[in-house]
Amino acid sequence: MNYPKDLATLINYYEKLPGIGSKSAERLAIATIELKEEEITEFSDALKNAKKNLSRCSVCGHITDQELCDICRDETRNKNLICVIEDYKNIFAFEKSGKFNGTYHVLNGLISPLDDIGPEDINLNSLIVRLEKLKNPELILALKPTIEGEATTMYIKKILEGKNVTISRLAYGIPIGAEIDYLDNITLEKALEDRKKISE
Repeated sequence: MNYPKDLATLINYYEKLPGIGSKSAERLAIATIELKEEEITEFSDALKNAKKNLSRCSVCGHITDQELCDICRDETRNKNLICVIEDYKNIFAFEKSGKFNGTYHVLNGLISPLDDIGPEDINLNSLIVRLEKLKNPELILALKPTIEGEATTMYIKKILEGKNVTISRLAYGIPIGAEIDYLDNITLEKALEDRKKISE
């Protein structure tokens, strides 16, 4: 398809976004150029301001426009309960549930020897510093059940041995309504490992 140069450039930028294919990028680009002039200006300013003003929370690593994010500033939160996650985007999923009243710690990656990503390359040191200031803290490891997630989980568990930190992790298993014969091997294995007693 031969697009005008400026439209093609806009489409290419939309395609850089995760989950956006060529057809969606085309629709978004066309919808964008059909906005009113003042809306285009506001959209452009919103992009520039977000890039300029958003940074990482100095405590947990979440994205914020201040030194501390809203969650770390919230005094009603249980500071002794820390949910460890790979990426700040995971926080939004937890917060939408409205069921978690602790805080978070964003690793900004996972240990992956194959990709030359070691413990020093992710946000682990600041987690240790946080834990040293707390009394009887609990970590909930909410990392994906992959080789990298398991490696990171095991490393965190190892470095915290003997430090009076309770460590738990999210249960992995069968989603409600799922057909067992459609499950992948890892999901089924985790469901067996994390089984719970319903009678003695």
